[in-house]
Amino acid sequence: MKRNYSVLLVIVGAVLWAASNVANAIQPRKPNVAASSWILMDYETGNVIMEEAADEPLPPASLTKMMTSYIIADQLHKGNISLEDQVLISKNAWAQNPKLRGGSLMFVEVNKYVSVDDLHRGIVVQSGNDASIAMAEHIAGSEEAFADLMNQYAKRLGMNSTHFMNSTGLPDENHISTARDLAKLARALIADFPEDYSLYAEREFTYNGITQKNRNELLGDTTLGVDGIKTGHTEEAGYCLVSSAEKQGMRLISVVLGADSMGTRASESRKLLNFGFRFYTNVKAFAAGKALNQAQVWKGEEEKVAVGLAQDAVLTVLKSEKDELKANYKLNGKLMAPIKKGQVVGEVYFNMGDTVVKRLPMVALDNVEEAGFFGRMWDSMALWFED
Repeated sequence: MKRNYSVLLVIVGAVLWAASNVANAIQPRKPNVAASSWILMDYETGNVIMEEAADEPLPPASLTKMMTSYIIADQLHKGNISLEDQVLISKNAWAQNPKLRGGSLMFVEVNKYVSVDDLHRGIVVQSGNDASIAMAEHIAGSEEAFADLMNQYAKRLGMNSTHFMNSTGLPDENHISTARDLAKLARALIADFPEDYSLYAEREFTYNGITQKNRNELLGDTTLGVDGIKTGHTEEAGYCLVSSAEKQGMRLISVVLGADSMGTRASESRKLLNFGFRFYTNVKAFAAGKALNQAQVWKGEEEKVAVGLAQDAVLTVLKSEKDELKANYKLNGKLMAPIKKGQVVGEVYFNMGDTVVKRLPMVALDNVEEAGFFGRMWDSMALWFED
């Protein structure tokens, strides 16, 4: 077979939809949000739709318990603890008097045994500080050791602006997080432990004859499909709410920090979620494993290799601009055999007008073995003349 040594164009434009004038697209004004810091993120893509002061370090109050719950779920799934484990309530866990320290309780009793299942619900639904400390001690031996564990988990999840000092969110000047980090945590909680995440939709929980309602004001909002996540409040933090809602196949995560009342945190969260659902959509541009091009291979048994994406390319865009999305891809120079399936060989990048909105690695979709001696020599000569 005659070998083709024509130069592969390094940059090739691929129009996903018929392009129109970006300047003419309808651009809705972003809402004014009455909070110190906030963010709206798409769950599937992790794309931030809008934000304000999302990297400002602030006290997270009881939103902290999202991490406490995340660790409990992780330990359950690893088999290190079980829902049937009986946890002895220490005096330290019991003595979380809200009049002295602030916060909410599950109302466990000192020196009594409580199941992990009940304590987990007491943390998620009732936001119990006593339950949080009891589980921290059960998992790590002490709350101080558990806080160190929390910080290790935060680092793993990319929560780079977060530092935990306790399992509850009670005030400490070194206990901080950001709206962006809390959105990352919420996304991980839903993705990694969906069965445990279902606890966040429970409206109330009864323990020791005391029924307490979930403080999330948006639960049960049929217009939004809110099924979580967590409220928080201290004098230092103000009123905080992390929300997640699913509507017409799209899930959004909103974080509102530092609102001035329970009503405000609910209304501003509702405002963000409504805006996201009304004006944004997710577009699946390319499927994983689909060949986007055939790239020239040098010194290989095959002349070309199919290239594409290792993961689906899904982008969150304005509904009014989805027809203007374009994809371009480029190779990382000339491809030399041997090439392994899944090897990164270039990049696919997506443009909205002149702005790059997403980049993904492009990979080889097949193996290409190295050619024999004469094939390699022939290609070496061709490359010499090309250069």
